Amino acid sequence: MESEQKPPEEIQREIVETREELGDTVEAIAEKTDVKTRAKKKADQTRETMKAKAREVQEKMGDATQEQAGQPATQAAQNVRERPFPAMAIAALIVGGLMLGWTLARR
Repeated sequence: MESEQKPPEEIQREIVETREELGDTVEAIAEKTDVKTRAKKKADQTRETMKAKAREVQEKMGDATQEQAGQPATQAAQNVRERPFPAMAIAALIVGGLMLGWTLARR
């Protein structure tokens, strides 16, 4: 069996290429097995995503103030003061329903 002899330069070039490929492979394996670093990267990505979402919500909220947020409650209280009968009727219905339920539950 005859074997072809390669010139030393070609053999040397193949050795260099093989070493580079092996180095890349080892580096990729090391990166995949480094759980701590991968977890930190994932945490950093999640943190950045949450910050972006928070900024988006703040922009959507605009210039809403606490005063504006409390306006519906203030309006409801004012309506009760102006027309107390509907509020009293609703409260009486709720109390009556609770008493009826309690009475039926005791039997």
